[in-house]
Amino acid sequence: MNETTCTLIAHDLSRQFGQYAAVQGIEIELKQGEVLGLLGPNGAGKSTTMQMLSGNLAPTRGSIQICGIDLLDHPEEAKQNIGYLPEIPPLYKELTVDEYLRFVAKLHRVESSQILDALVRVKDRCGLNQVGKKLIGILSKGFQQRVAIAQAIIHQPKVIILDEPSVGLDPNQIREIRELIRELGKTASIILSTHILSEVETICDRVQILNKGGVVYSAALSDLKQKSINLEQIFEQFTLKKELVGDY
Repeated sequence: MNETTCTLIAHDLSRQFGQYAAVQGIEIELKQGEVLGLLGPNGAGKSTTMQMLSGNLAPTRGSIQICGIDLLDHPEEAKQNIGYLPEIPPLYKELTVDEYLRFVAKLHRVESSQILDALVRVKDRCGLNQVGKKLIGILSKGFQQRVAIAQAIIHQPKVIILDEPSVGLDPNQIREIRELIRELGKTASIILSTHILSEVETICDRVQILNKGGVVYSAALSDLKQKSINLEQIFEQFTLKKELVGDY
């Protein structure tokens, strides 16, 4: 893959917690306009990987480039191109939607003269026009998740990192969030961490399966469909086997 077409490149990404290797030698390349799904069972290293890619956790070893900028050497410059939704959304529920998004825009260094336009744009994009004056704490879980996505994209980042964006939502809310992510994928590169196979099949262009801290499988979804390969079978093949081997 040509580096000039990549918005994110992670090389030999690893993270130790004491003697425990949470992530080991992960390689990720994300192209412009691509939606990459990170699949894996619980404890596979997905959230640790996302925290490192977003600049919230330093790797023990490895490198990360965001739009050609080294995240470790130039974190502030690189993070201007990153939007991040962690598994637990960073919401201040005592604020209204408008108050919170204005606050986040300032954190992302959106120019004061551009904050109102950014607010209008992101509320329209995330379907929040009718709830701007409402307290976040009284919104439904689905609307709260929309606000959480809005905070990740208000500064128009080129790379959007979403960790379990549909967790805890009902089927209708899940469908709405998936439609929103597909729409975001038209103008930004997205990494989506999940353990829901159907979510990857519905949203993503490419999948990487993690297990025990490493990438065990990588493929384009279009290739799997052409070959009539079932993602569920692939997931079981590359996760259950390693679980069995690890038990002996």
